[in-house]
Amino acid sequence: MSRIRGRDTKPEKVVRSMMHYMGLRFRLHDVKLPGRPDLVLRRLRAVVFVHGCFWHGHEGCARAGRPHSHELFWAKKLDGNKRRDSDVLNLLERAGWRVLVVWECETKSPERLHAILTRFFDER
Repeated sequence: MSRIRGRDTKPEKVVRSMMHYMGLRFRLHDVKLPGRPDLVLRRLRAVVFVHGCFWHGHEGCARAGRPHSHELFWAKKLDGNKRRDSDVLNLLERAGWRVLVVWECETKSPERLHAILTRFFDER
């Protein structure tokens, strides 16, 4: 697990590239905000999290299966991640931020990712 990257992952770079292509400018990993969002657009009061399907428990995704060894450890770890994600989302929304979660599997299709980002940023 020591080799698991917490930032600058491939899915995160794909989302950054797409947002930059769309003309959106952002800051990375703002430590002043709860949960240290991956991308922060202060002017729009919006944040984007890029979640790995396995690590954050993407419901209904084939990549989100749980390992069969050390089940108690993984249950505690992955359930804790989901609980923390929920708490951070609530804190940000109560503070007036718009939050988008992009899942790793959604970054595999550029068309799908573009549609998700367009829908979120056109709502403003």
